[in-house]
Amino acid sequence: MAVKLTAANVNDVTQLQALVEAIPPVRGKPGRPRRRPEMVQGDRGYSSQAHRCWLRRKKIRPLLAQVGAPHGSGLGKTRWVVERTLSWLHQFRRLRIRWERRPHIHEAFLKLGCIFICWSCLQGGF
Repeated sequence: MAVKLTAANVNDVTQLQALVEAIPPVRGKPGRPRRRPEMVQGDRGYSSQAHRCWLRRKKIRPLLAQVGAPHGSGLGKTRWVVERTLSWLHQFRRLRIRWERRPHIHEAFLKLGCIFICWSCLQGGF
């Protein structure tokens, strides 16, 4: 899991590359850990030819909804995992509304929320 904290008025599409670069190596299987995901899913806001080319150069398959395409692209069948995780993060009061003025404090709470979610999933909760 990777998270990136930005200001409220920053467009999400500007953070796609930084977020993909922030994904840690996947460990657990024998051998060298994977350094990149197999695919990246995104909504219409991330759909641009430049981002698709960048992901393909990184050997990551882009699964981005097309701008202007009708709804029902099929991404919702797997995209719900992202939406569910965001709703889990919003269960924490300090993450639902940003009370802290300093970004590093809010980022610390965001990372603690992610740690708690991962720990709960590993324990069979949530």
